[in-house]
Amino acid sequence: MSTQGDDYDKLTKEERAVRDAADRAREKAEQDALPYKWSQVLTDADVIVPVPAGTRGRDLAVVLQKRKLSVGLKGKEPILTGELFADIKMEDSTWTLEDNKEVQIHLEKVNKQQWWPHILTHHPKIDTTKIEPENSKLSDLDGETRGMVEKMMFDNQQKQMGKPTSDEMKKMETLRKFQDAHPELDFSNAKIT
Repeated sequence: MSTQGDDYDKLTKEERAVRDAADRAREKAEQDALPYKWSQVLTDADVIVPVPAGTRGRDLAVVLQKRKLSVGLKGKEPILTGELFADIKMEDSTWTLEDNKEVQIHLEKVNKQQWWPHILTHHPKIDTTKIEPENSKLSDLDGETRGMVEKMMFDNQQKQMGKPTSDEMKKMETLRKFQDAHPELDFSNAKIT
């Protein structure tokens, strides 16, 4: 969900750059204010929750469920708790206490073709249309898979902006070429499916 509004398409390239920079700065401030750091690739998300130095595993209260995450110290208010943006694979999701000072949580996504705008549904969102391919480790994928993922990202972005997907653009281009080759045919009432 973009916060840019309907006028974004009318802006000049420079105005878009200024708007994007302001959006990124606001987004970064919102994310930095969270009691955890997180990152993601299409297949999974990782969350790092700082805890007091010297914390031991038995001091922690961690709940990891299909659609819920809660992390805290036993007997105290959770550091974070809430509904996950989407379902996770329980059997492949884990948490560990690292250096007695941070809880590292690995969330394996059920839907491996979706960027998460946030970890917990009540926290601020990031603009998933602005995720850069290098953040997703696309470079680690083989050529065919990378092409498929980049196409999915492009199509998702186009749909969010109400524009045609790559397949729709290809059909329109094929039809245009056919029309150019056959000017005697009338396509004015043709429906493209």
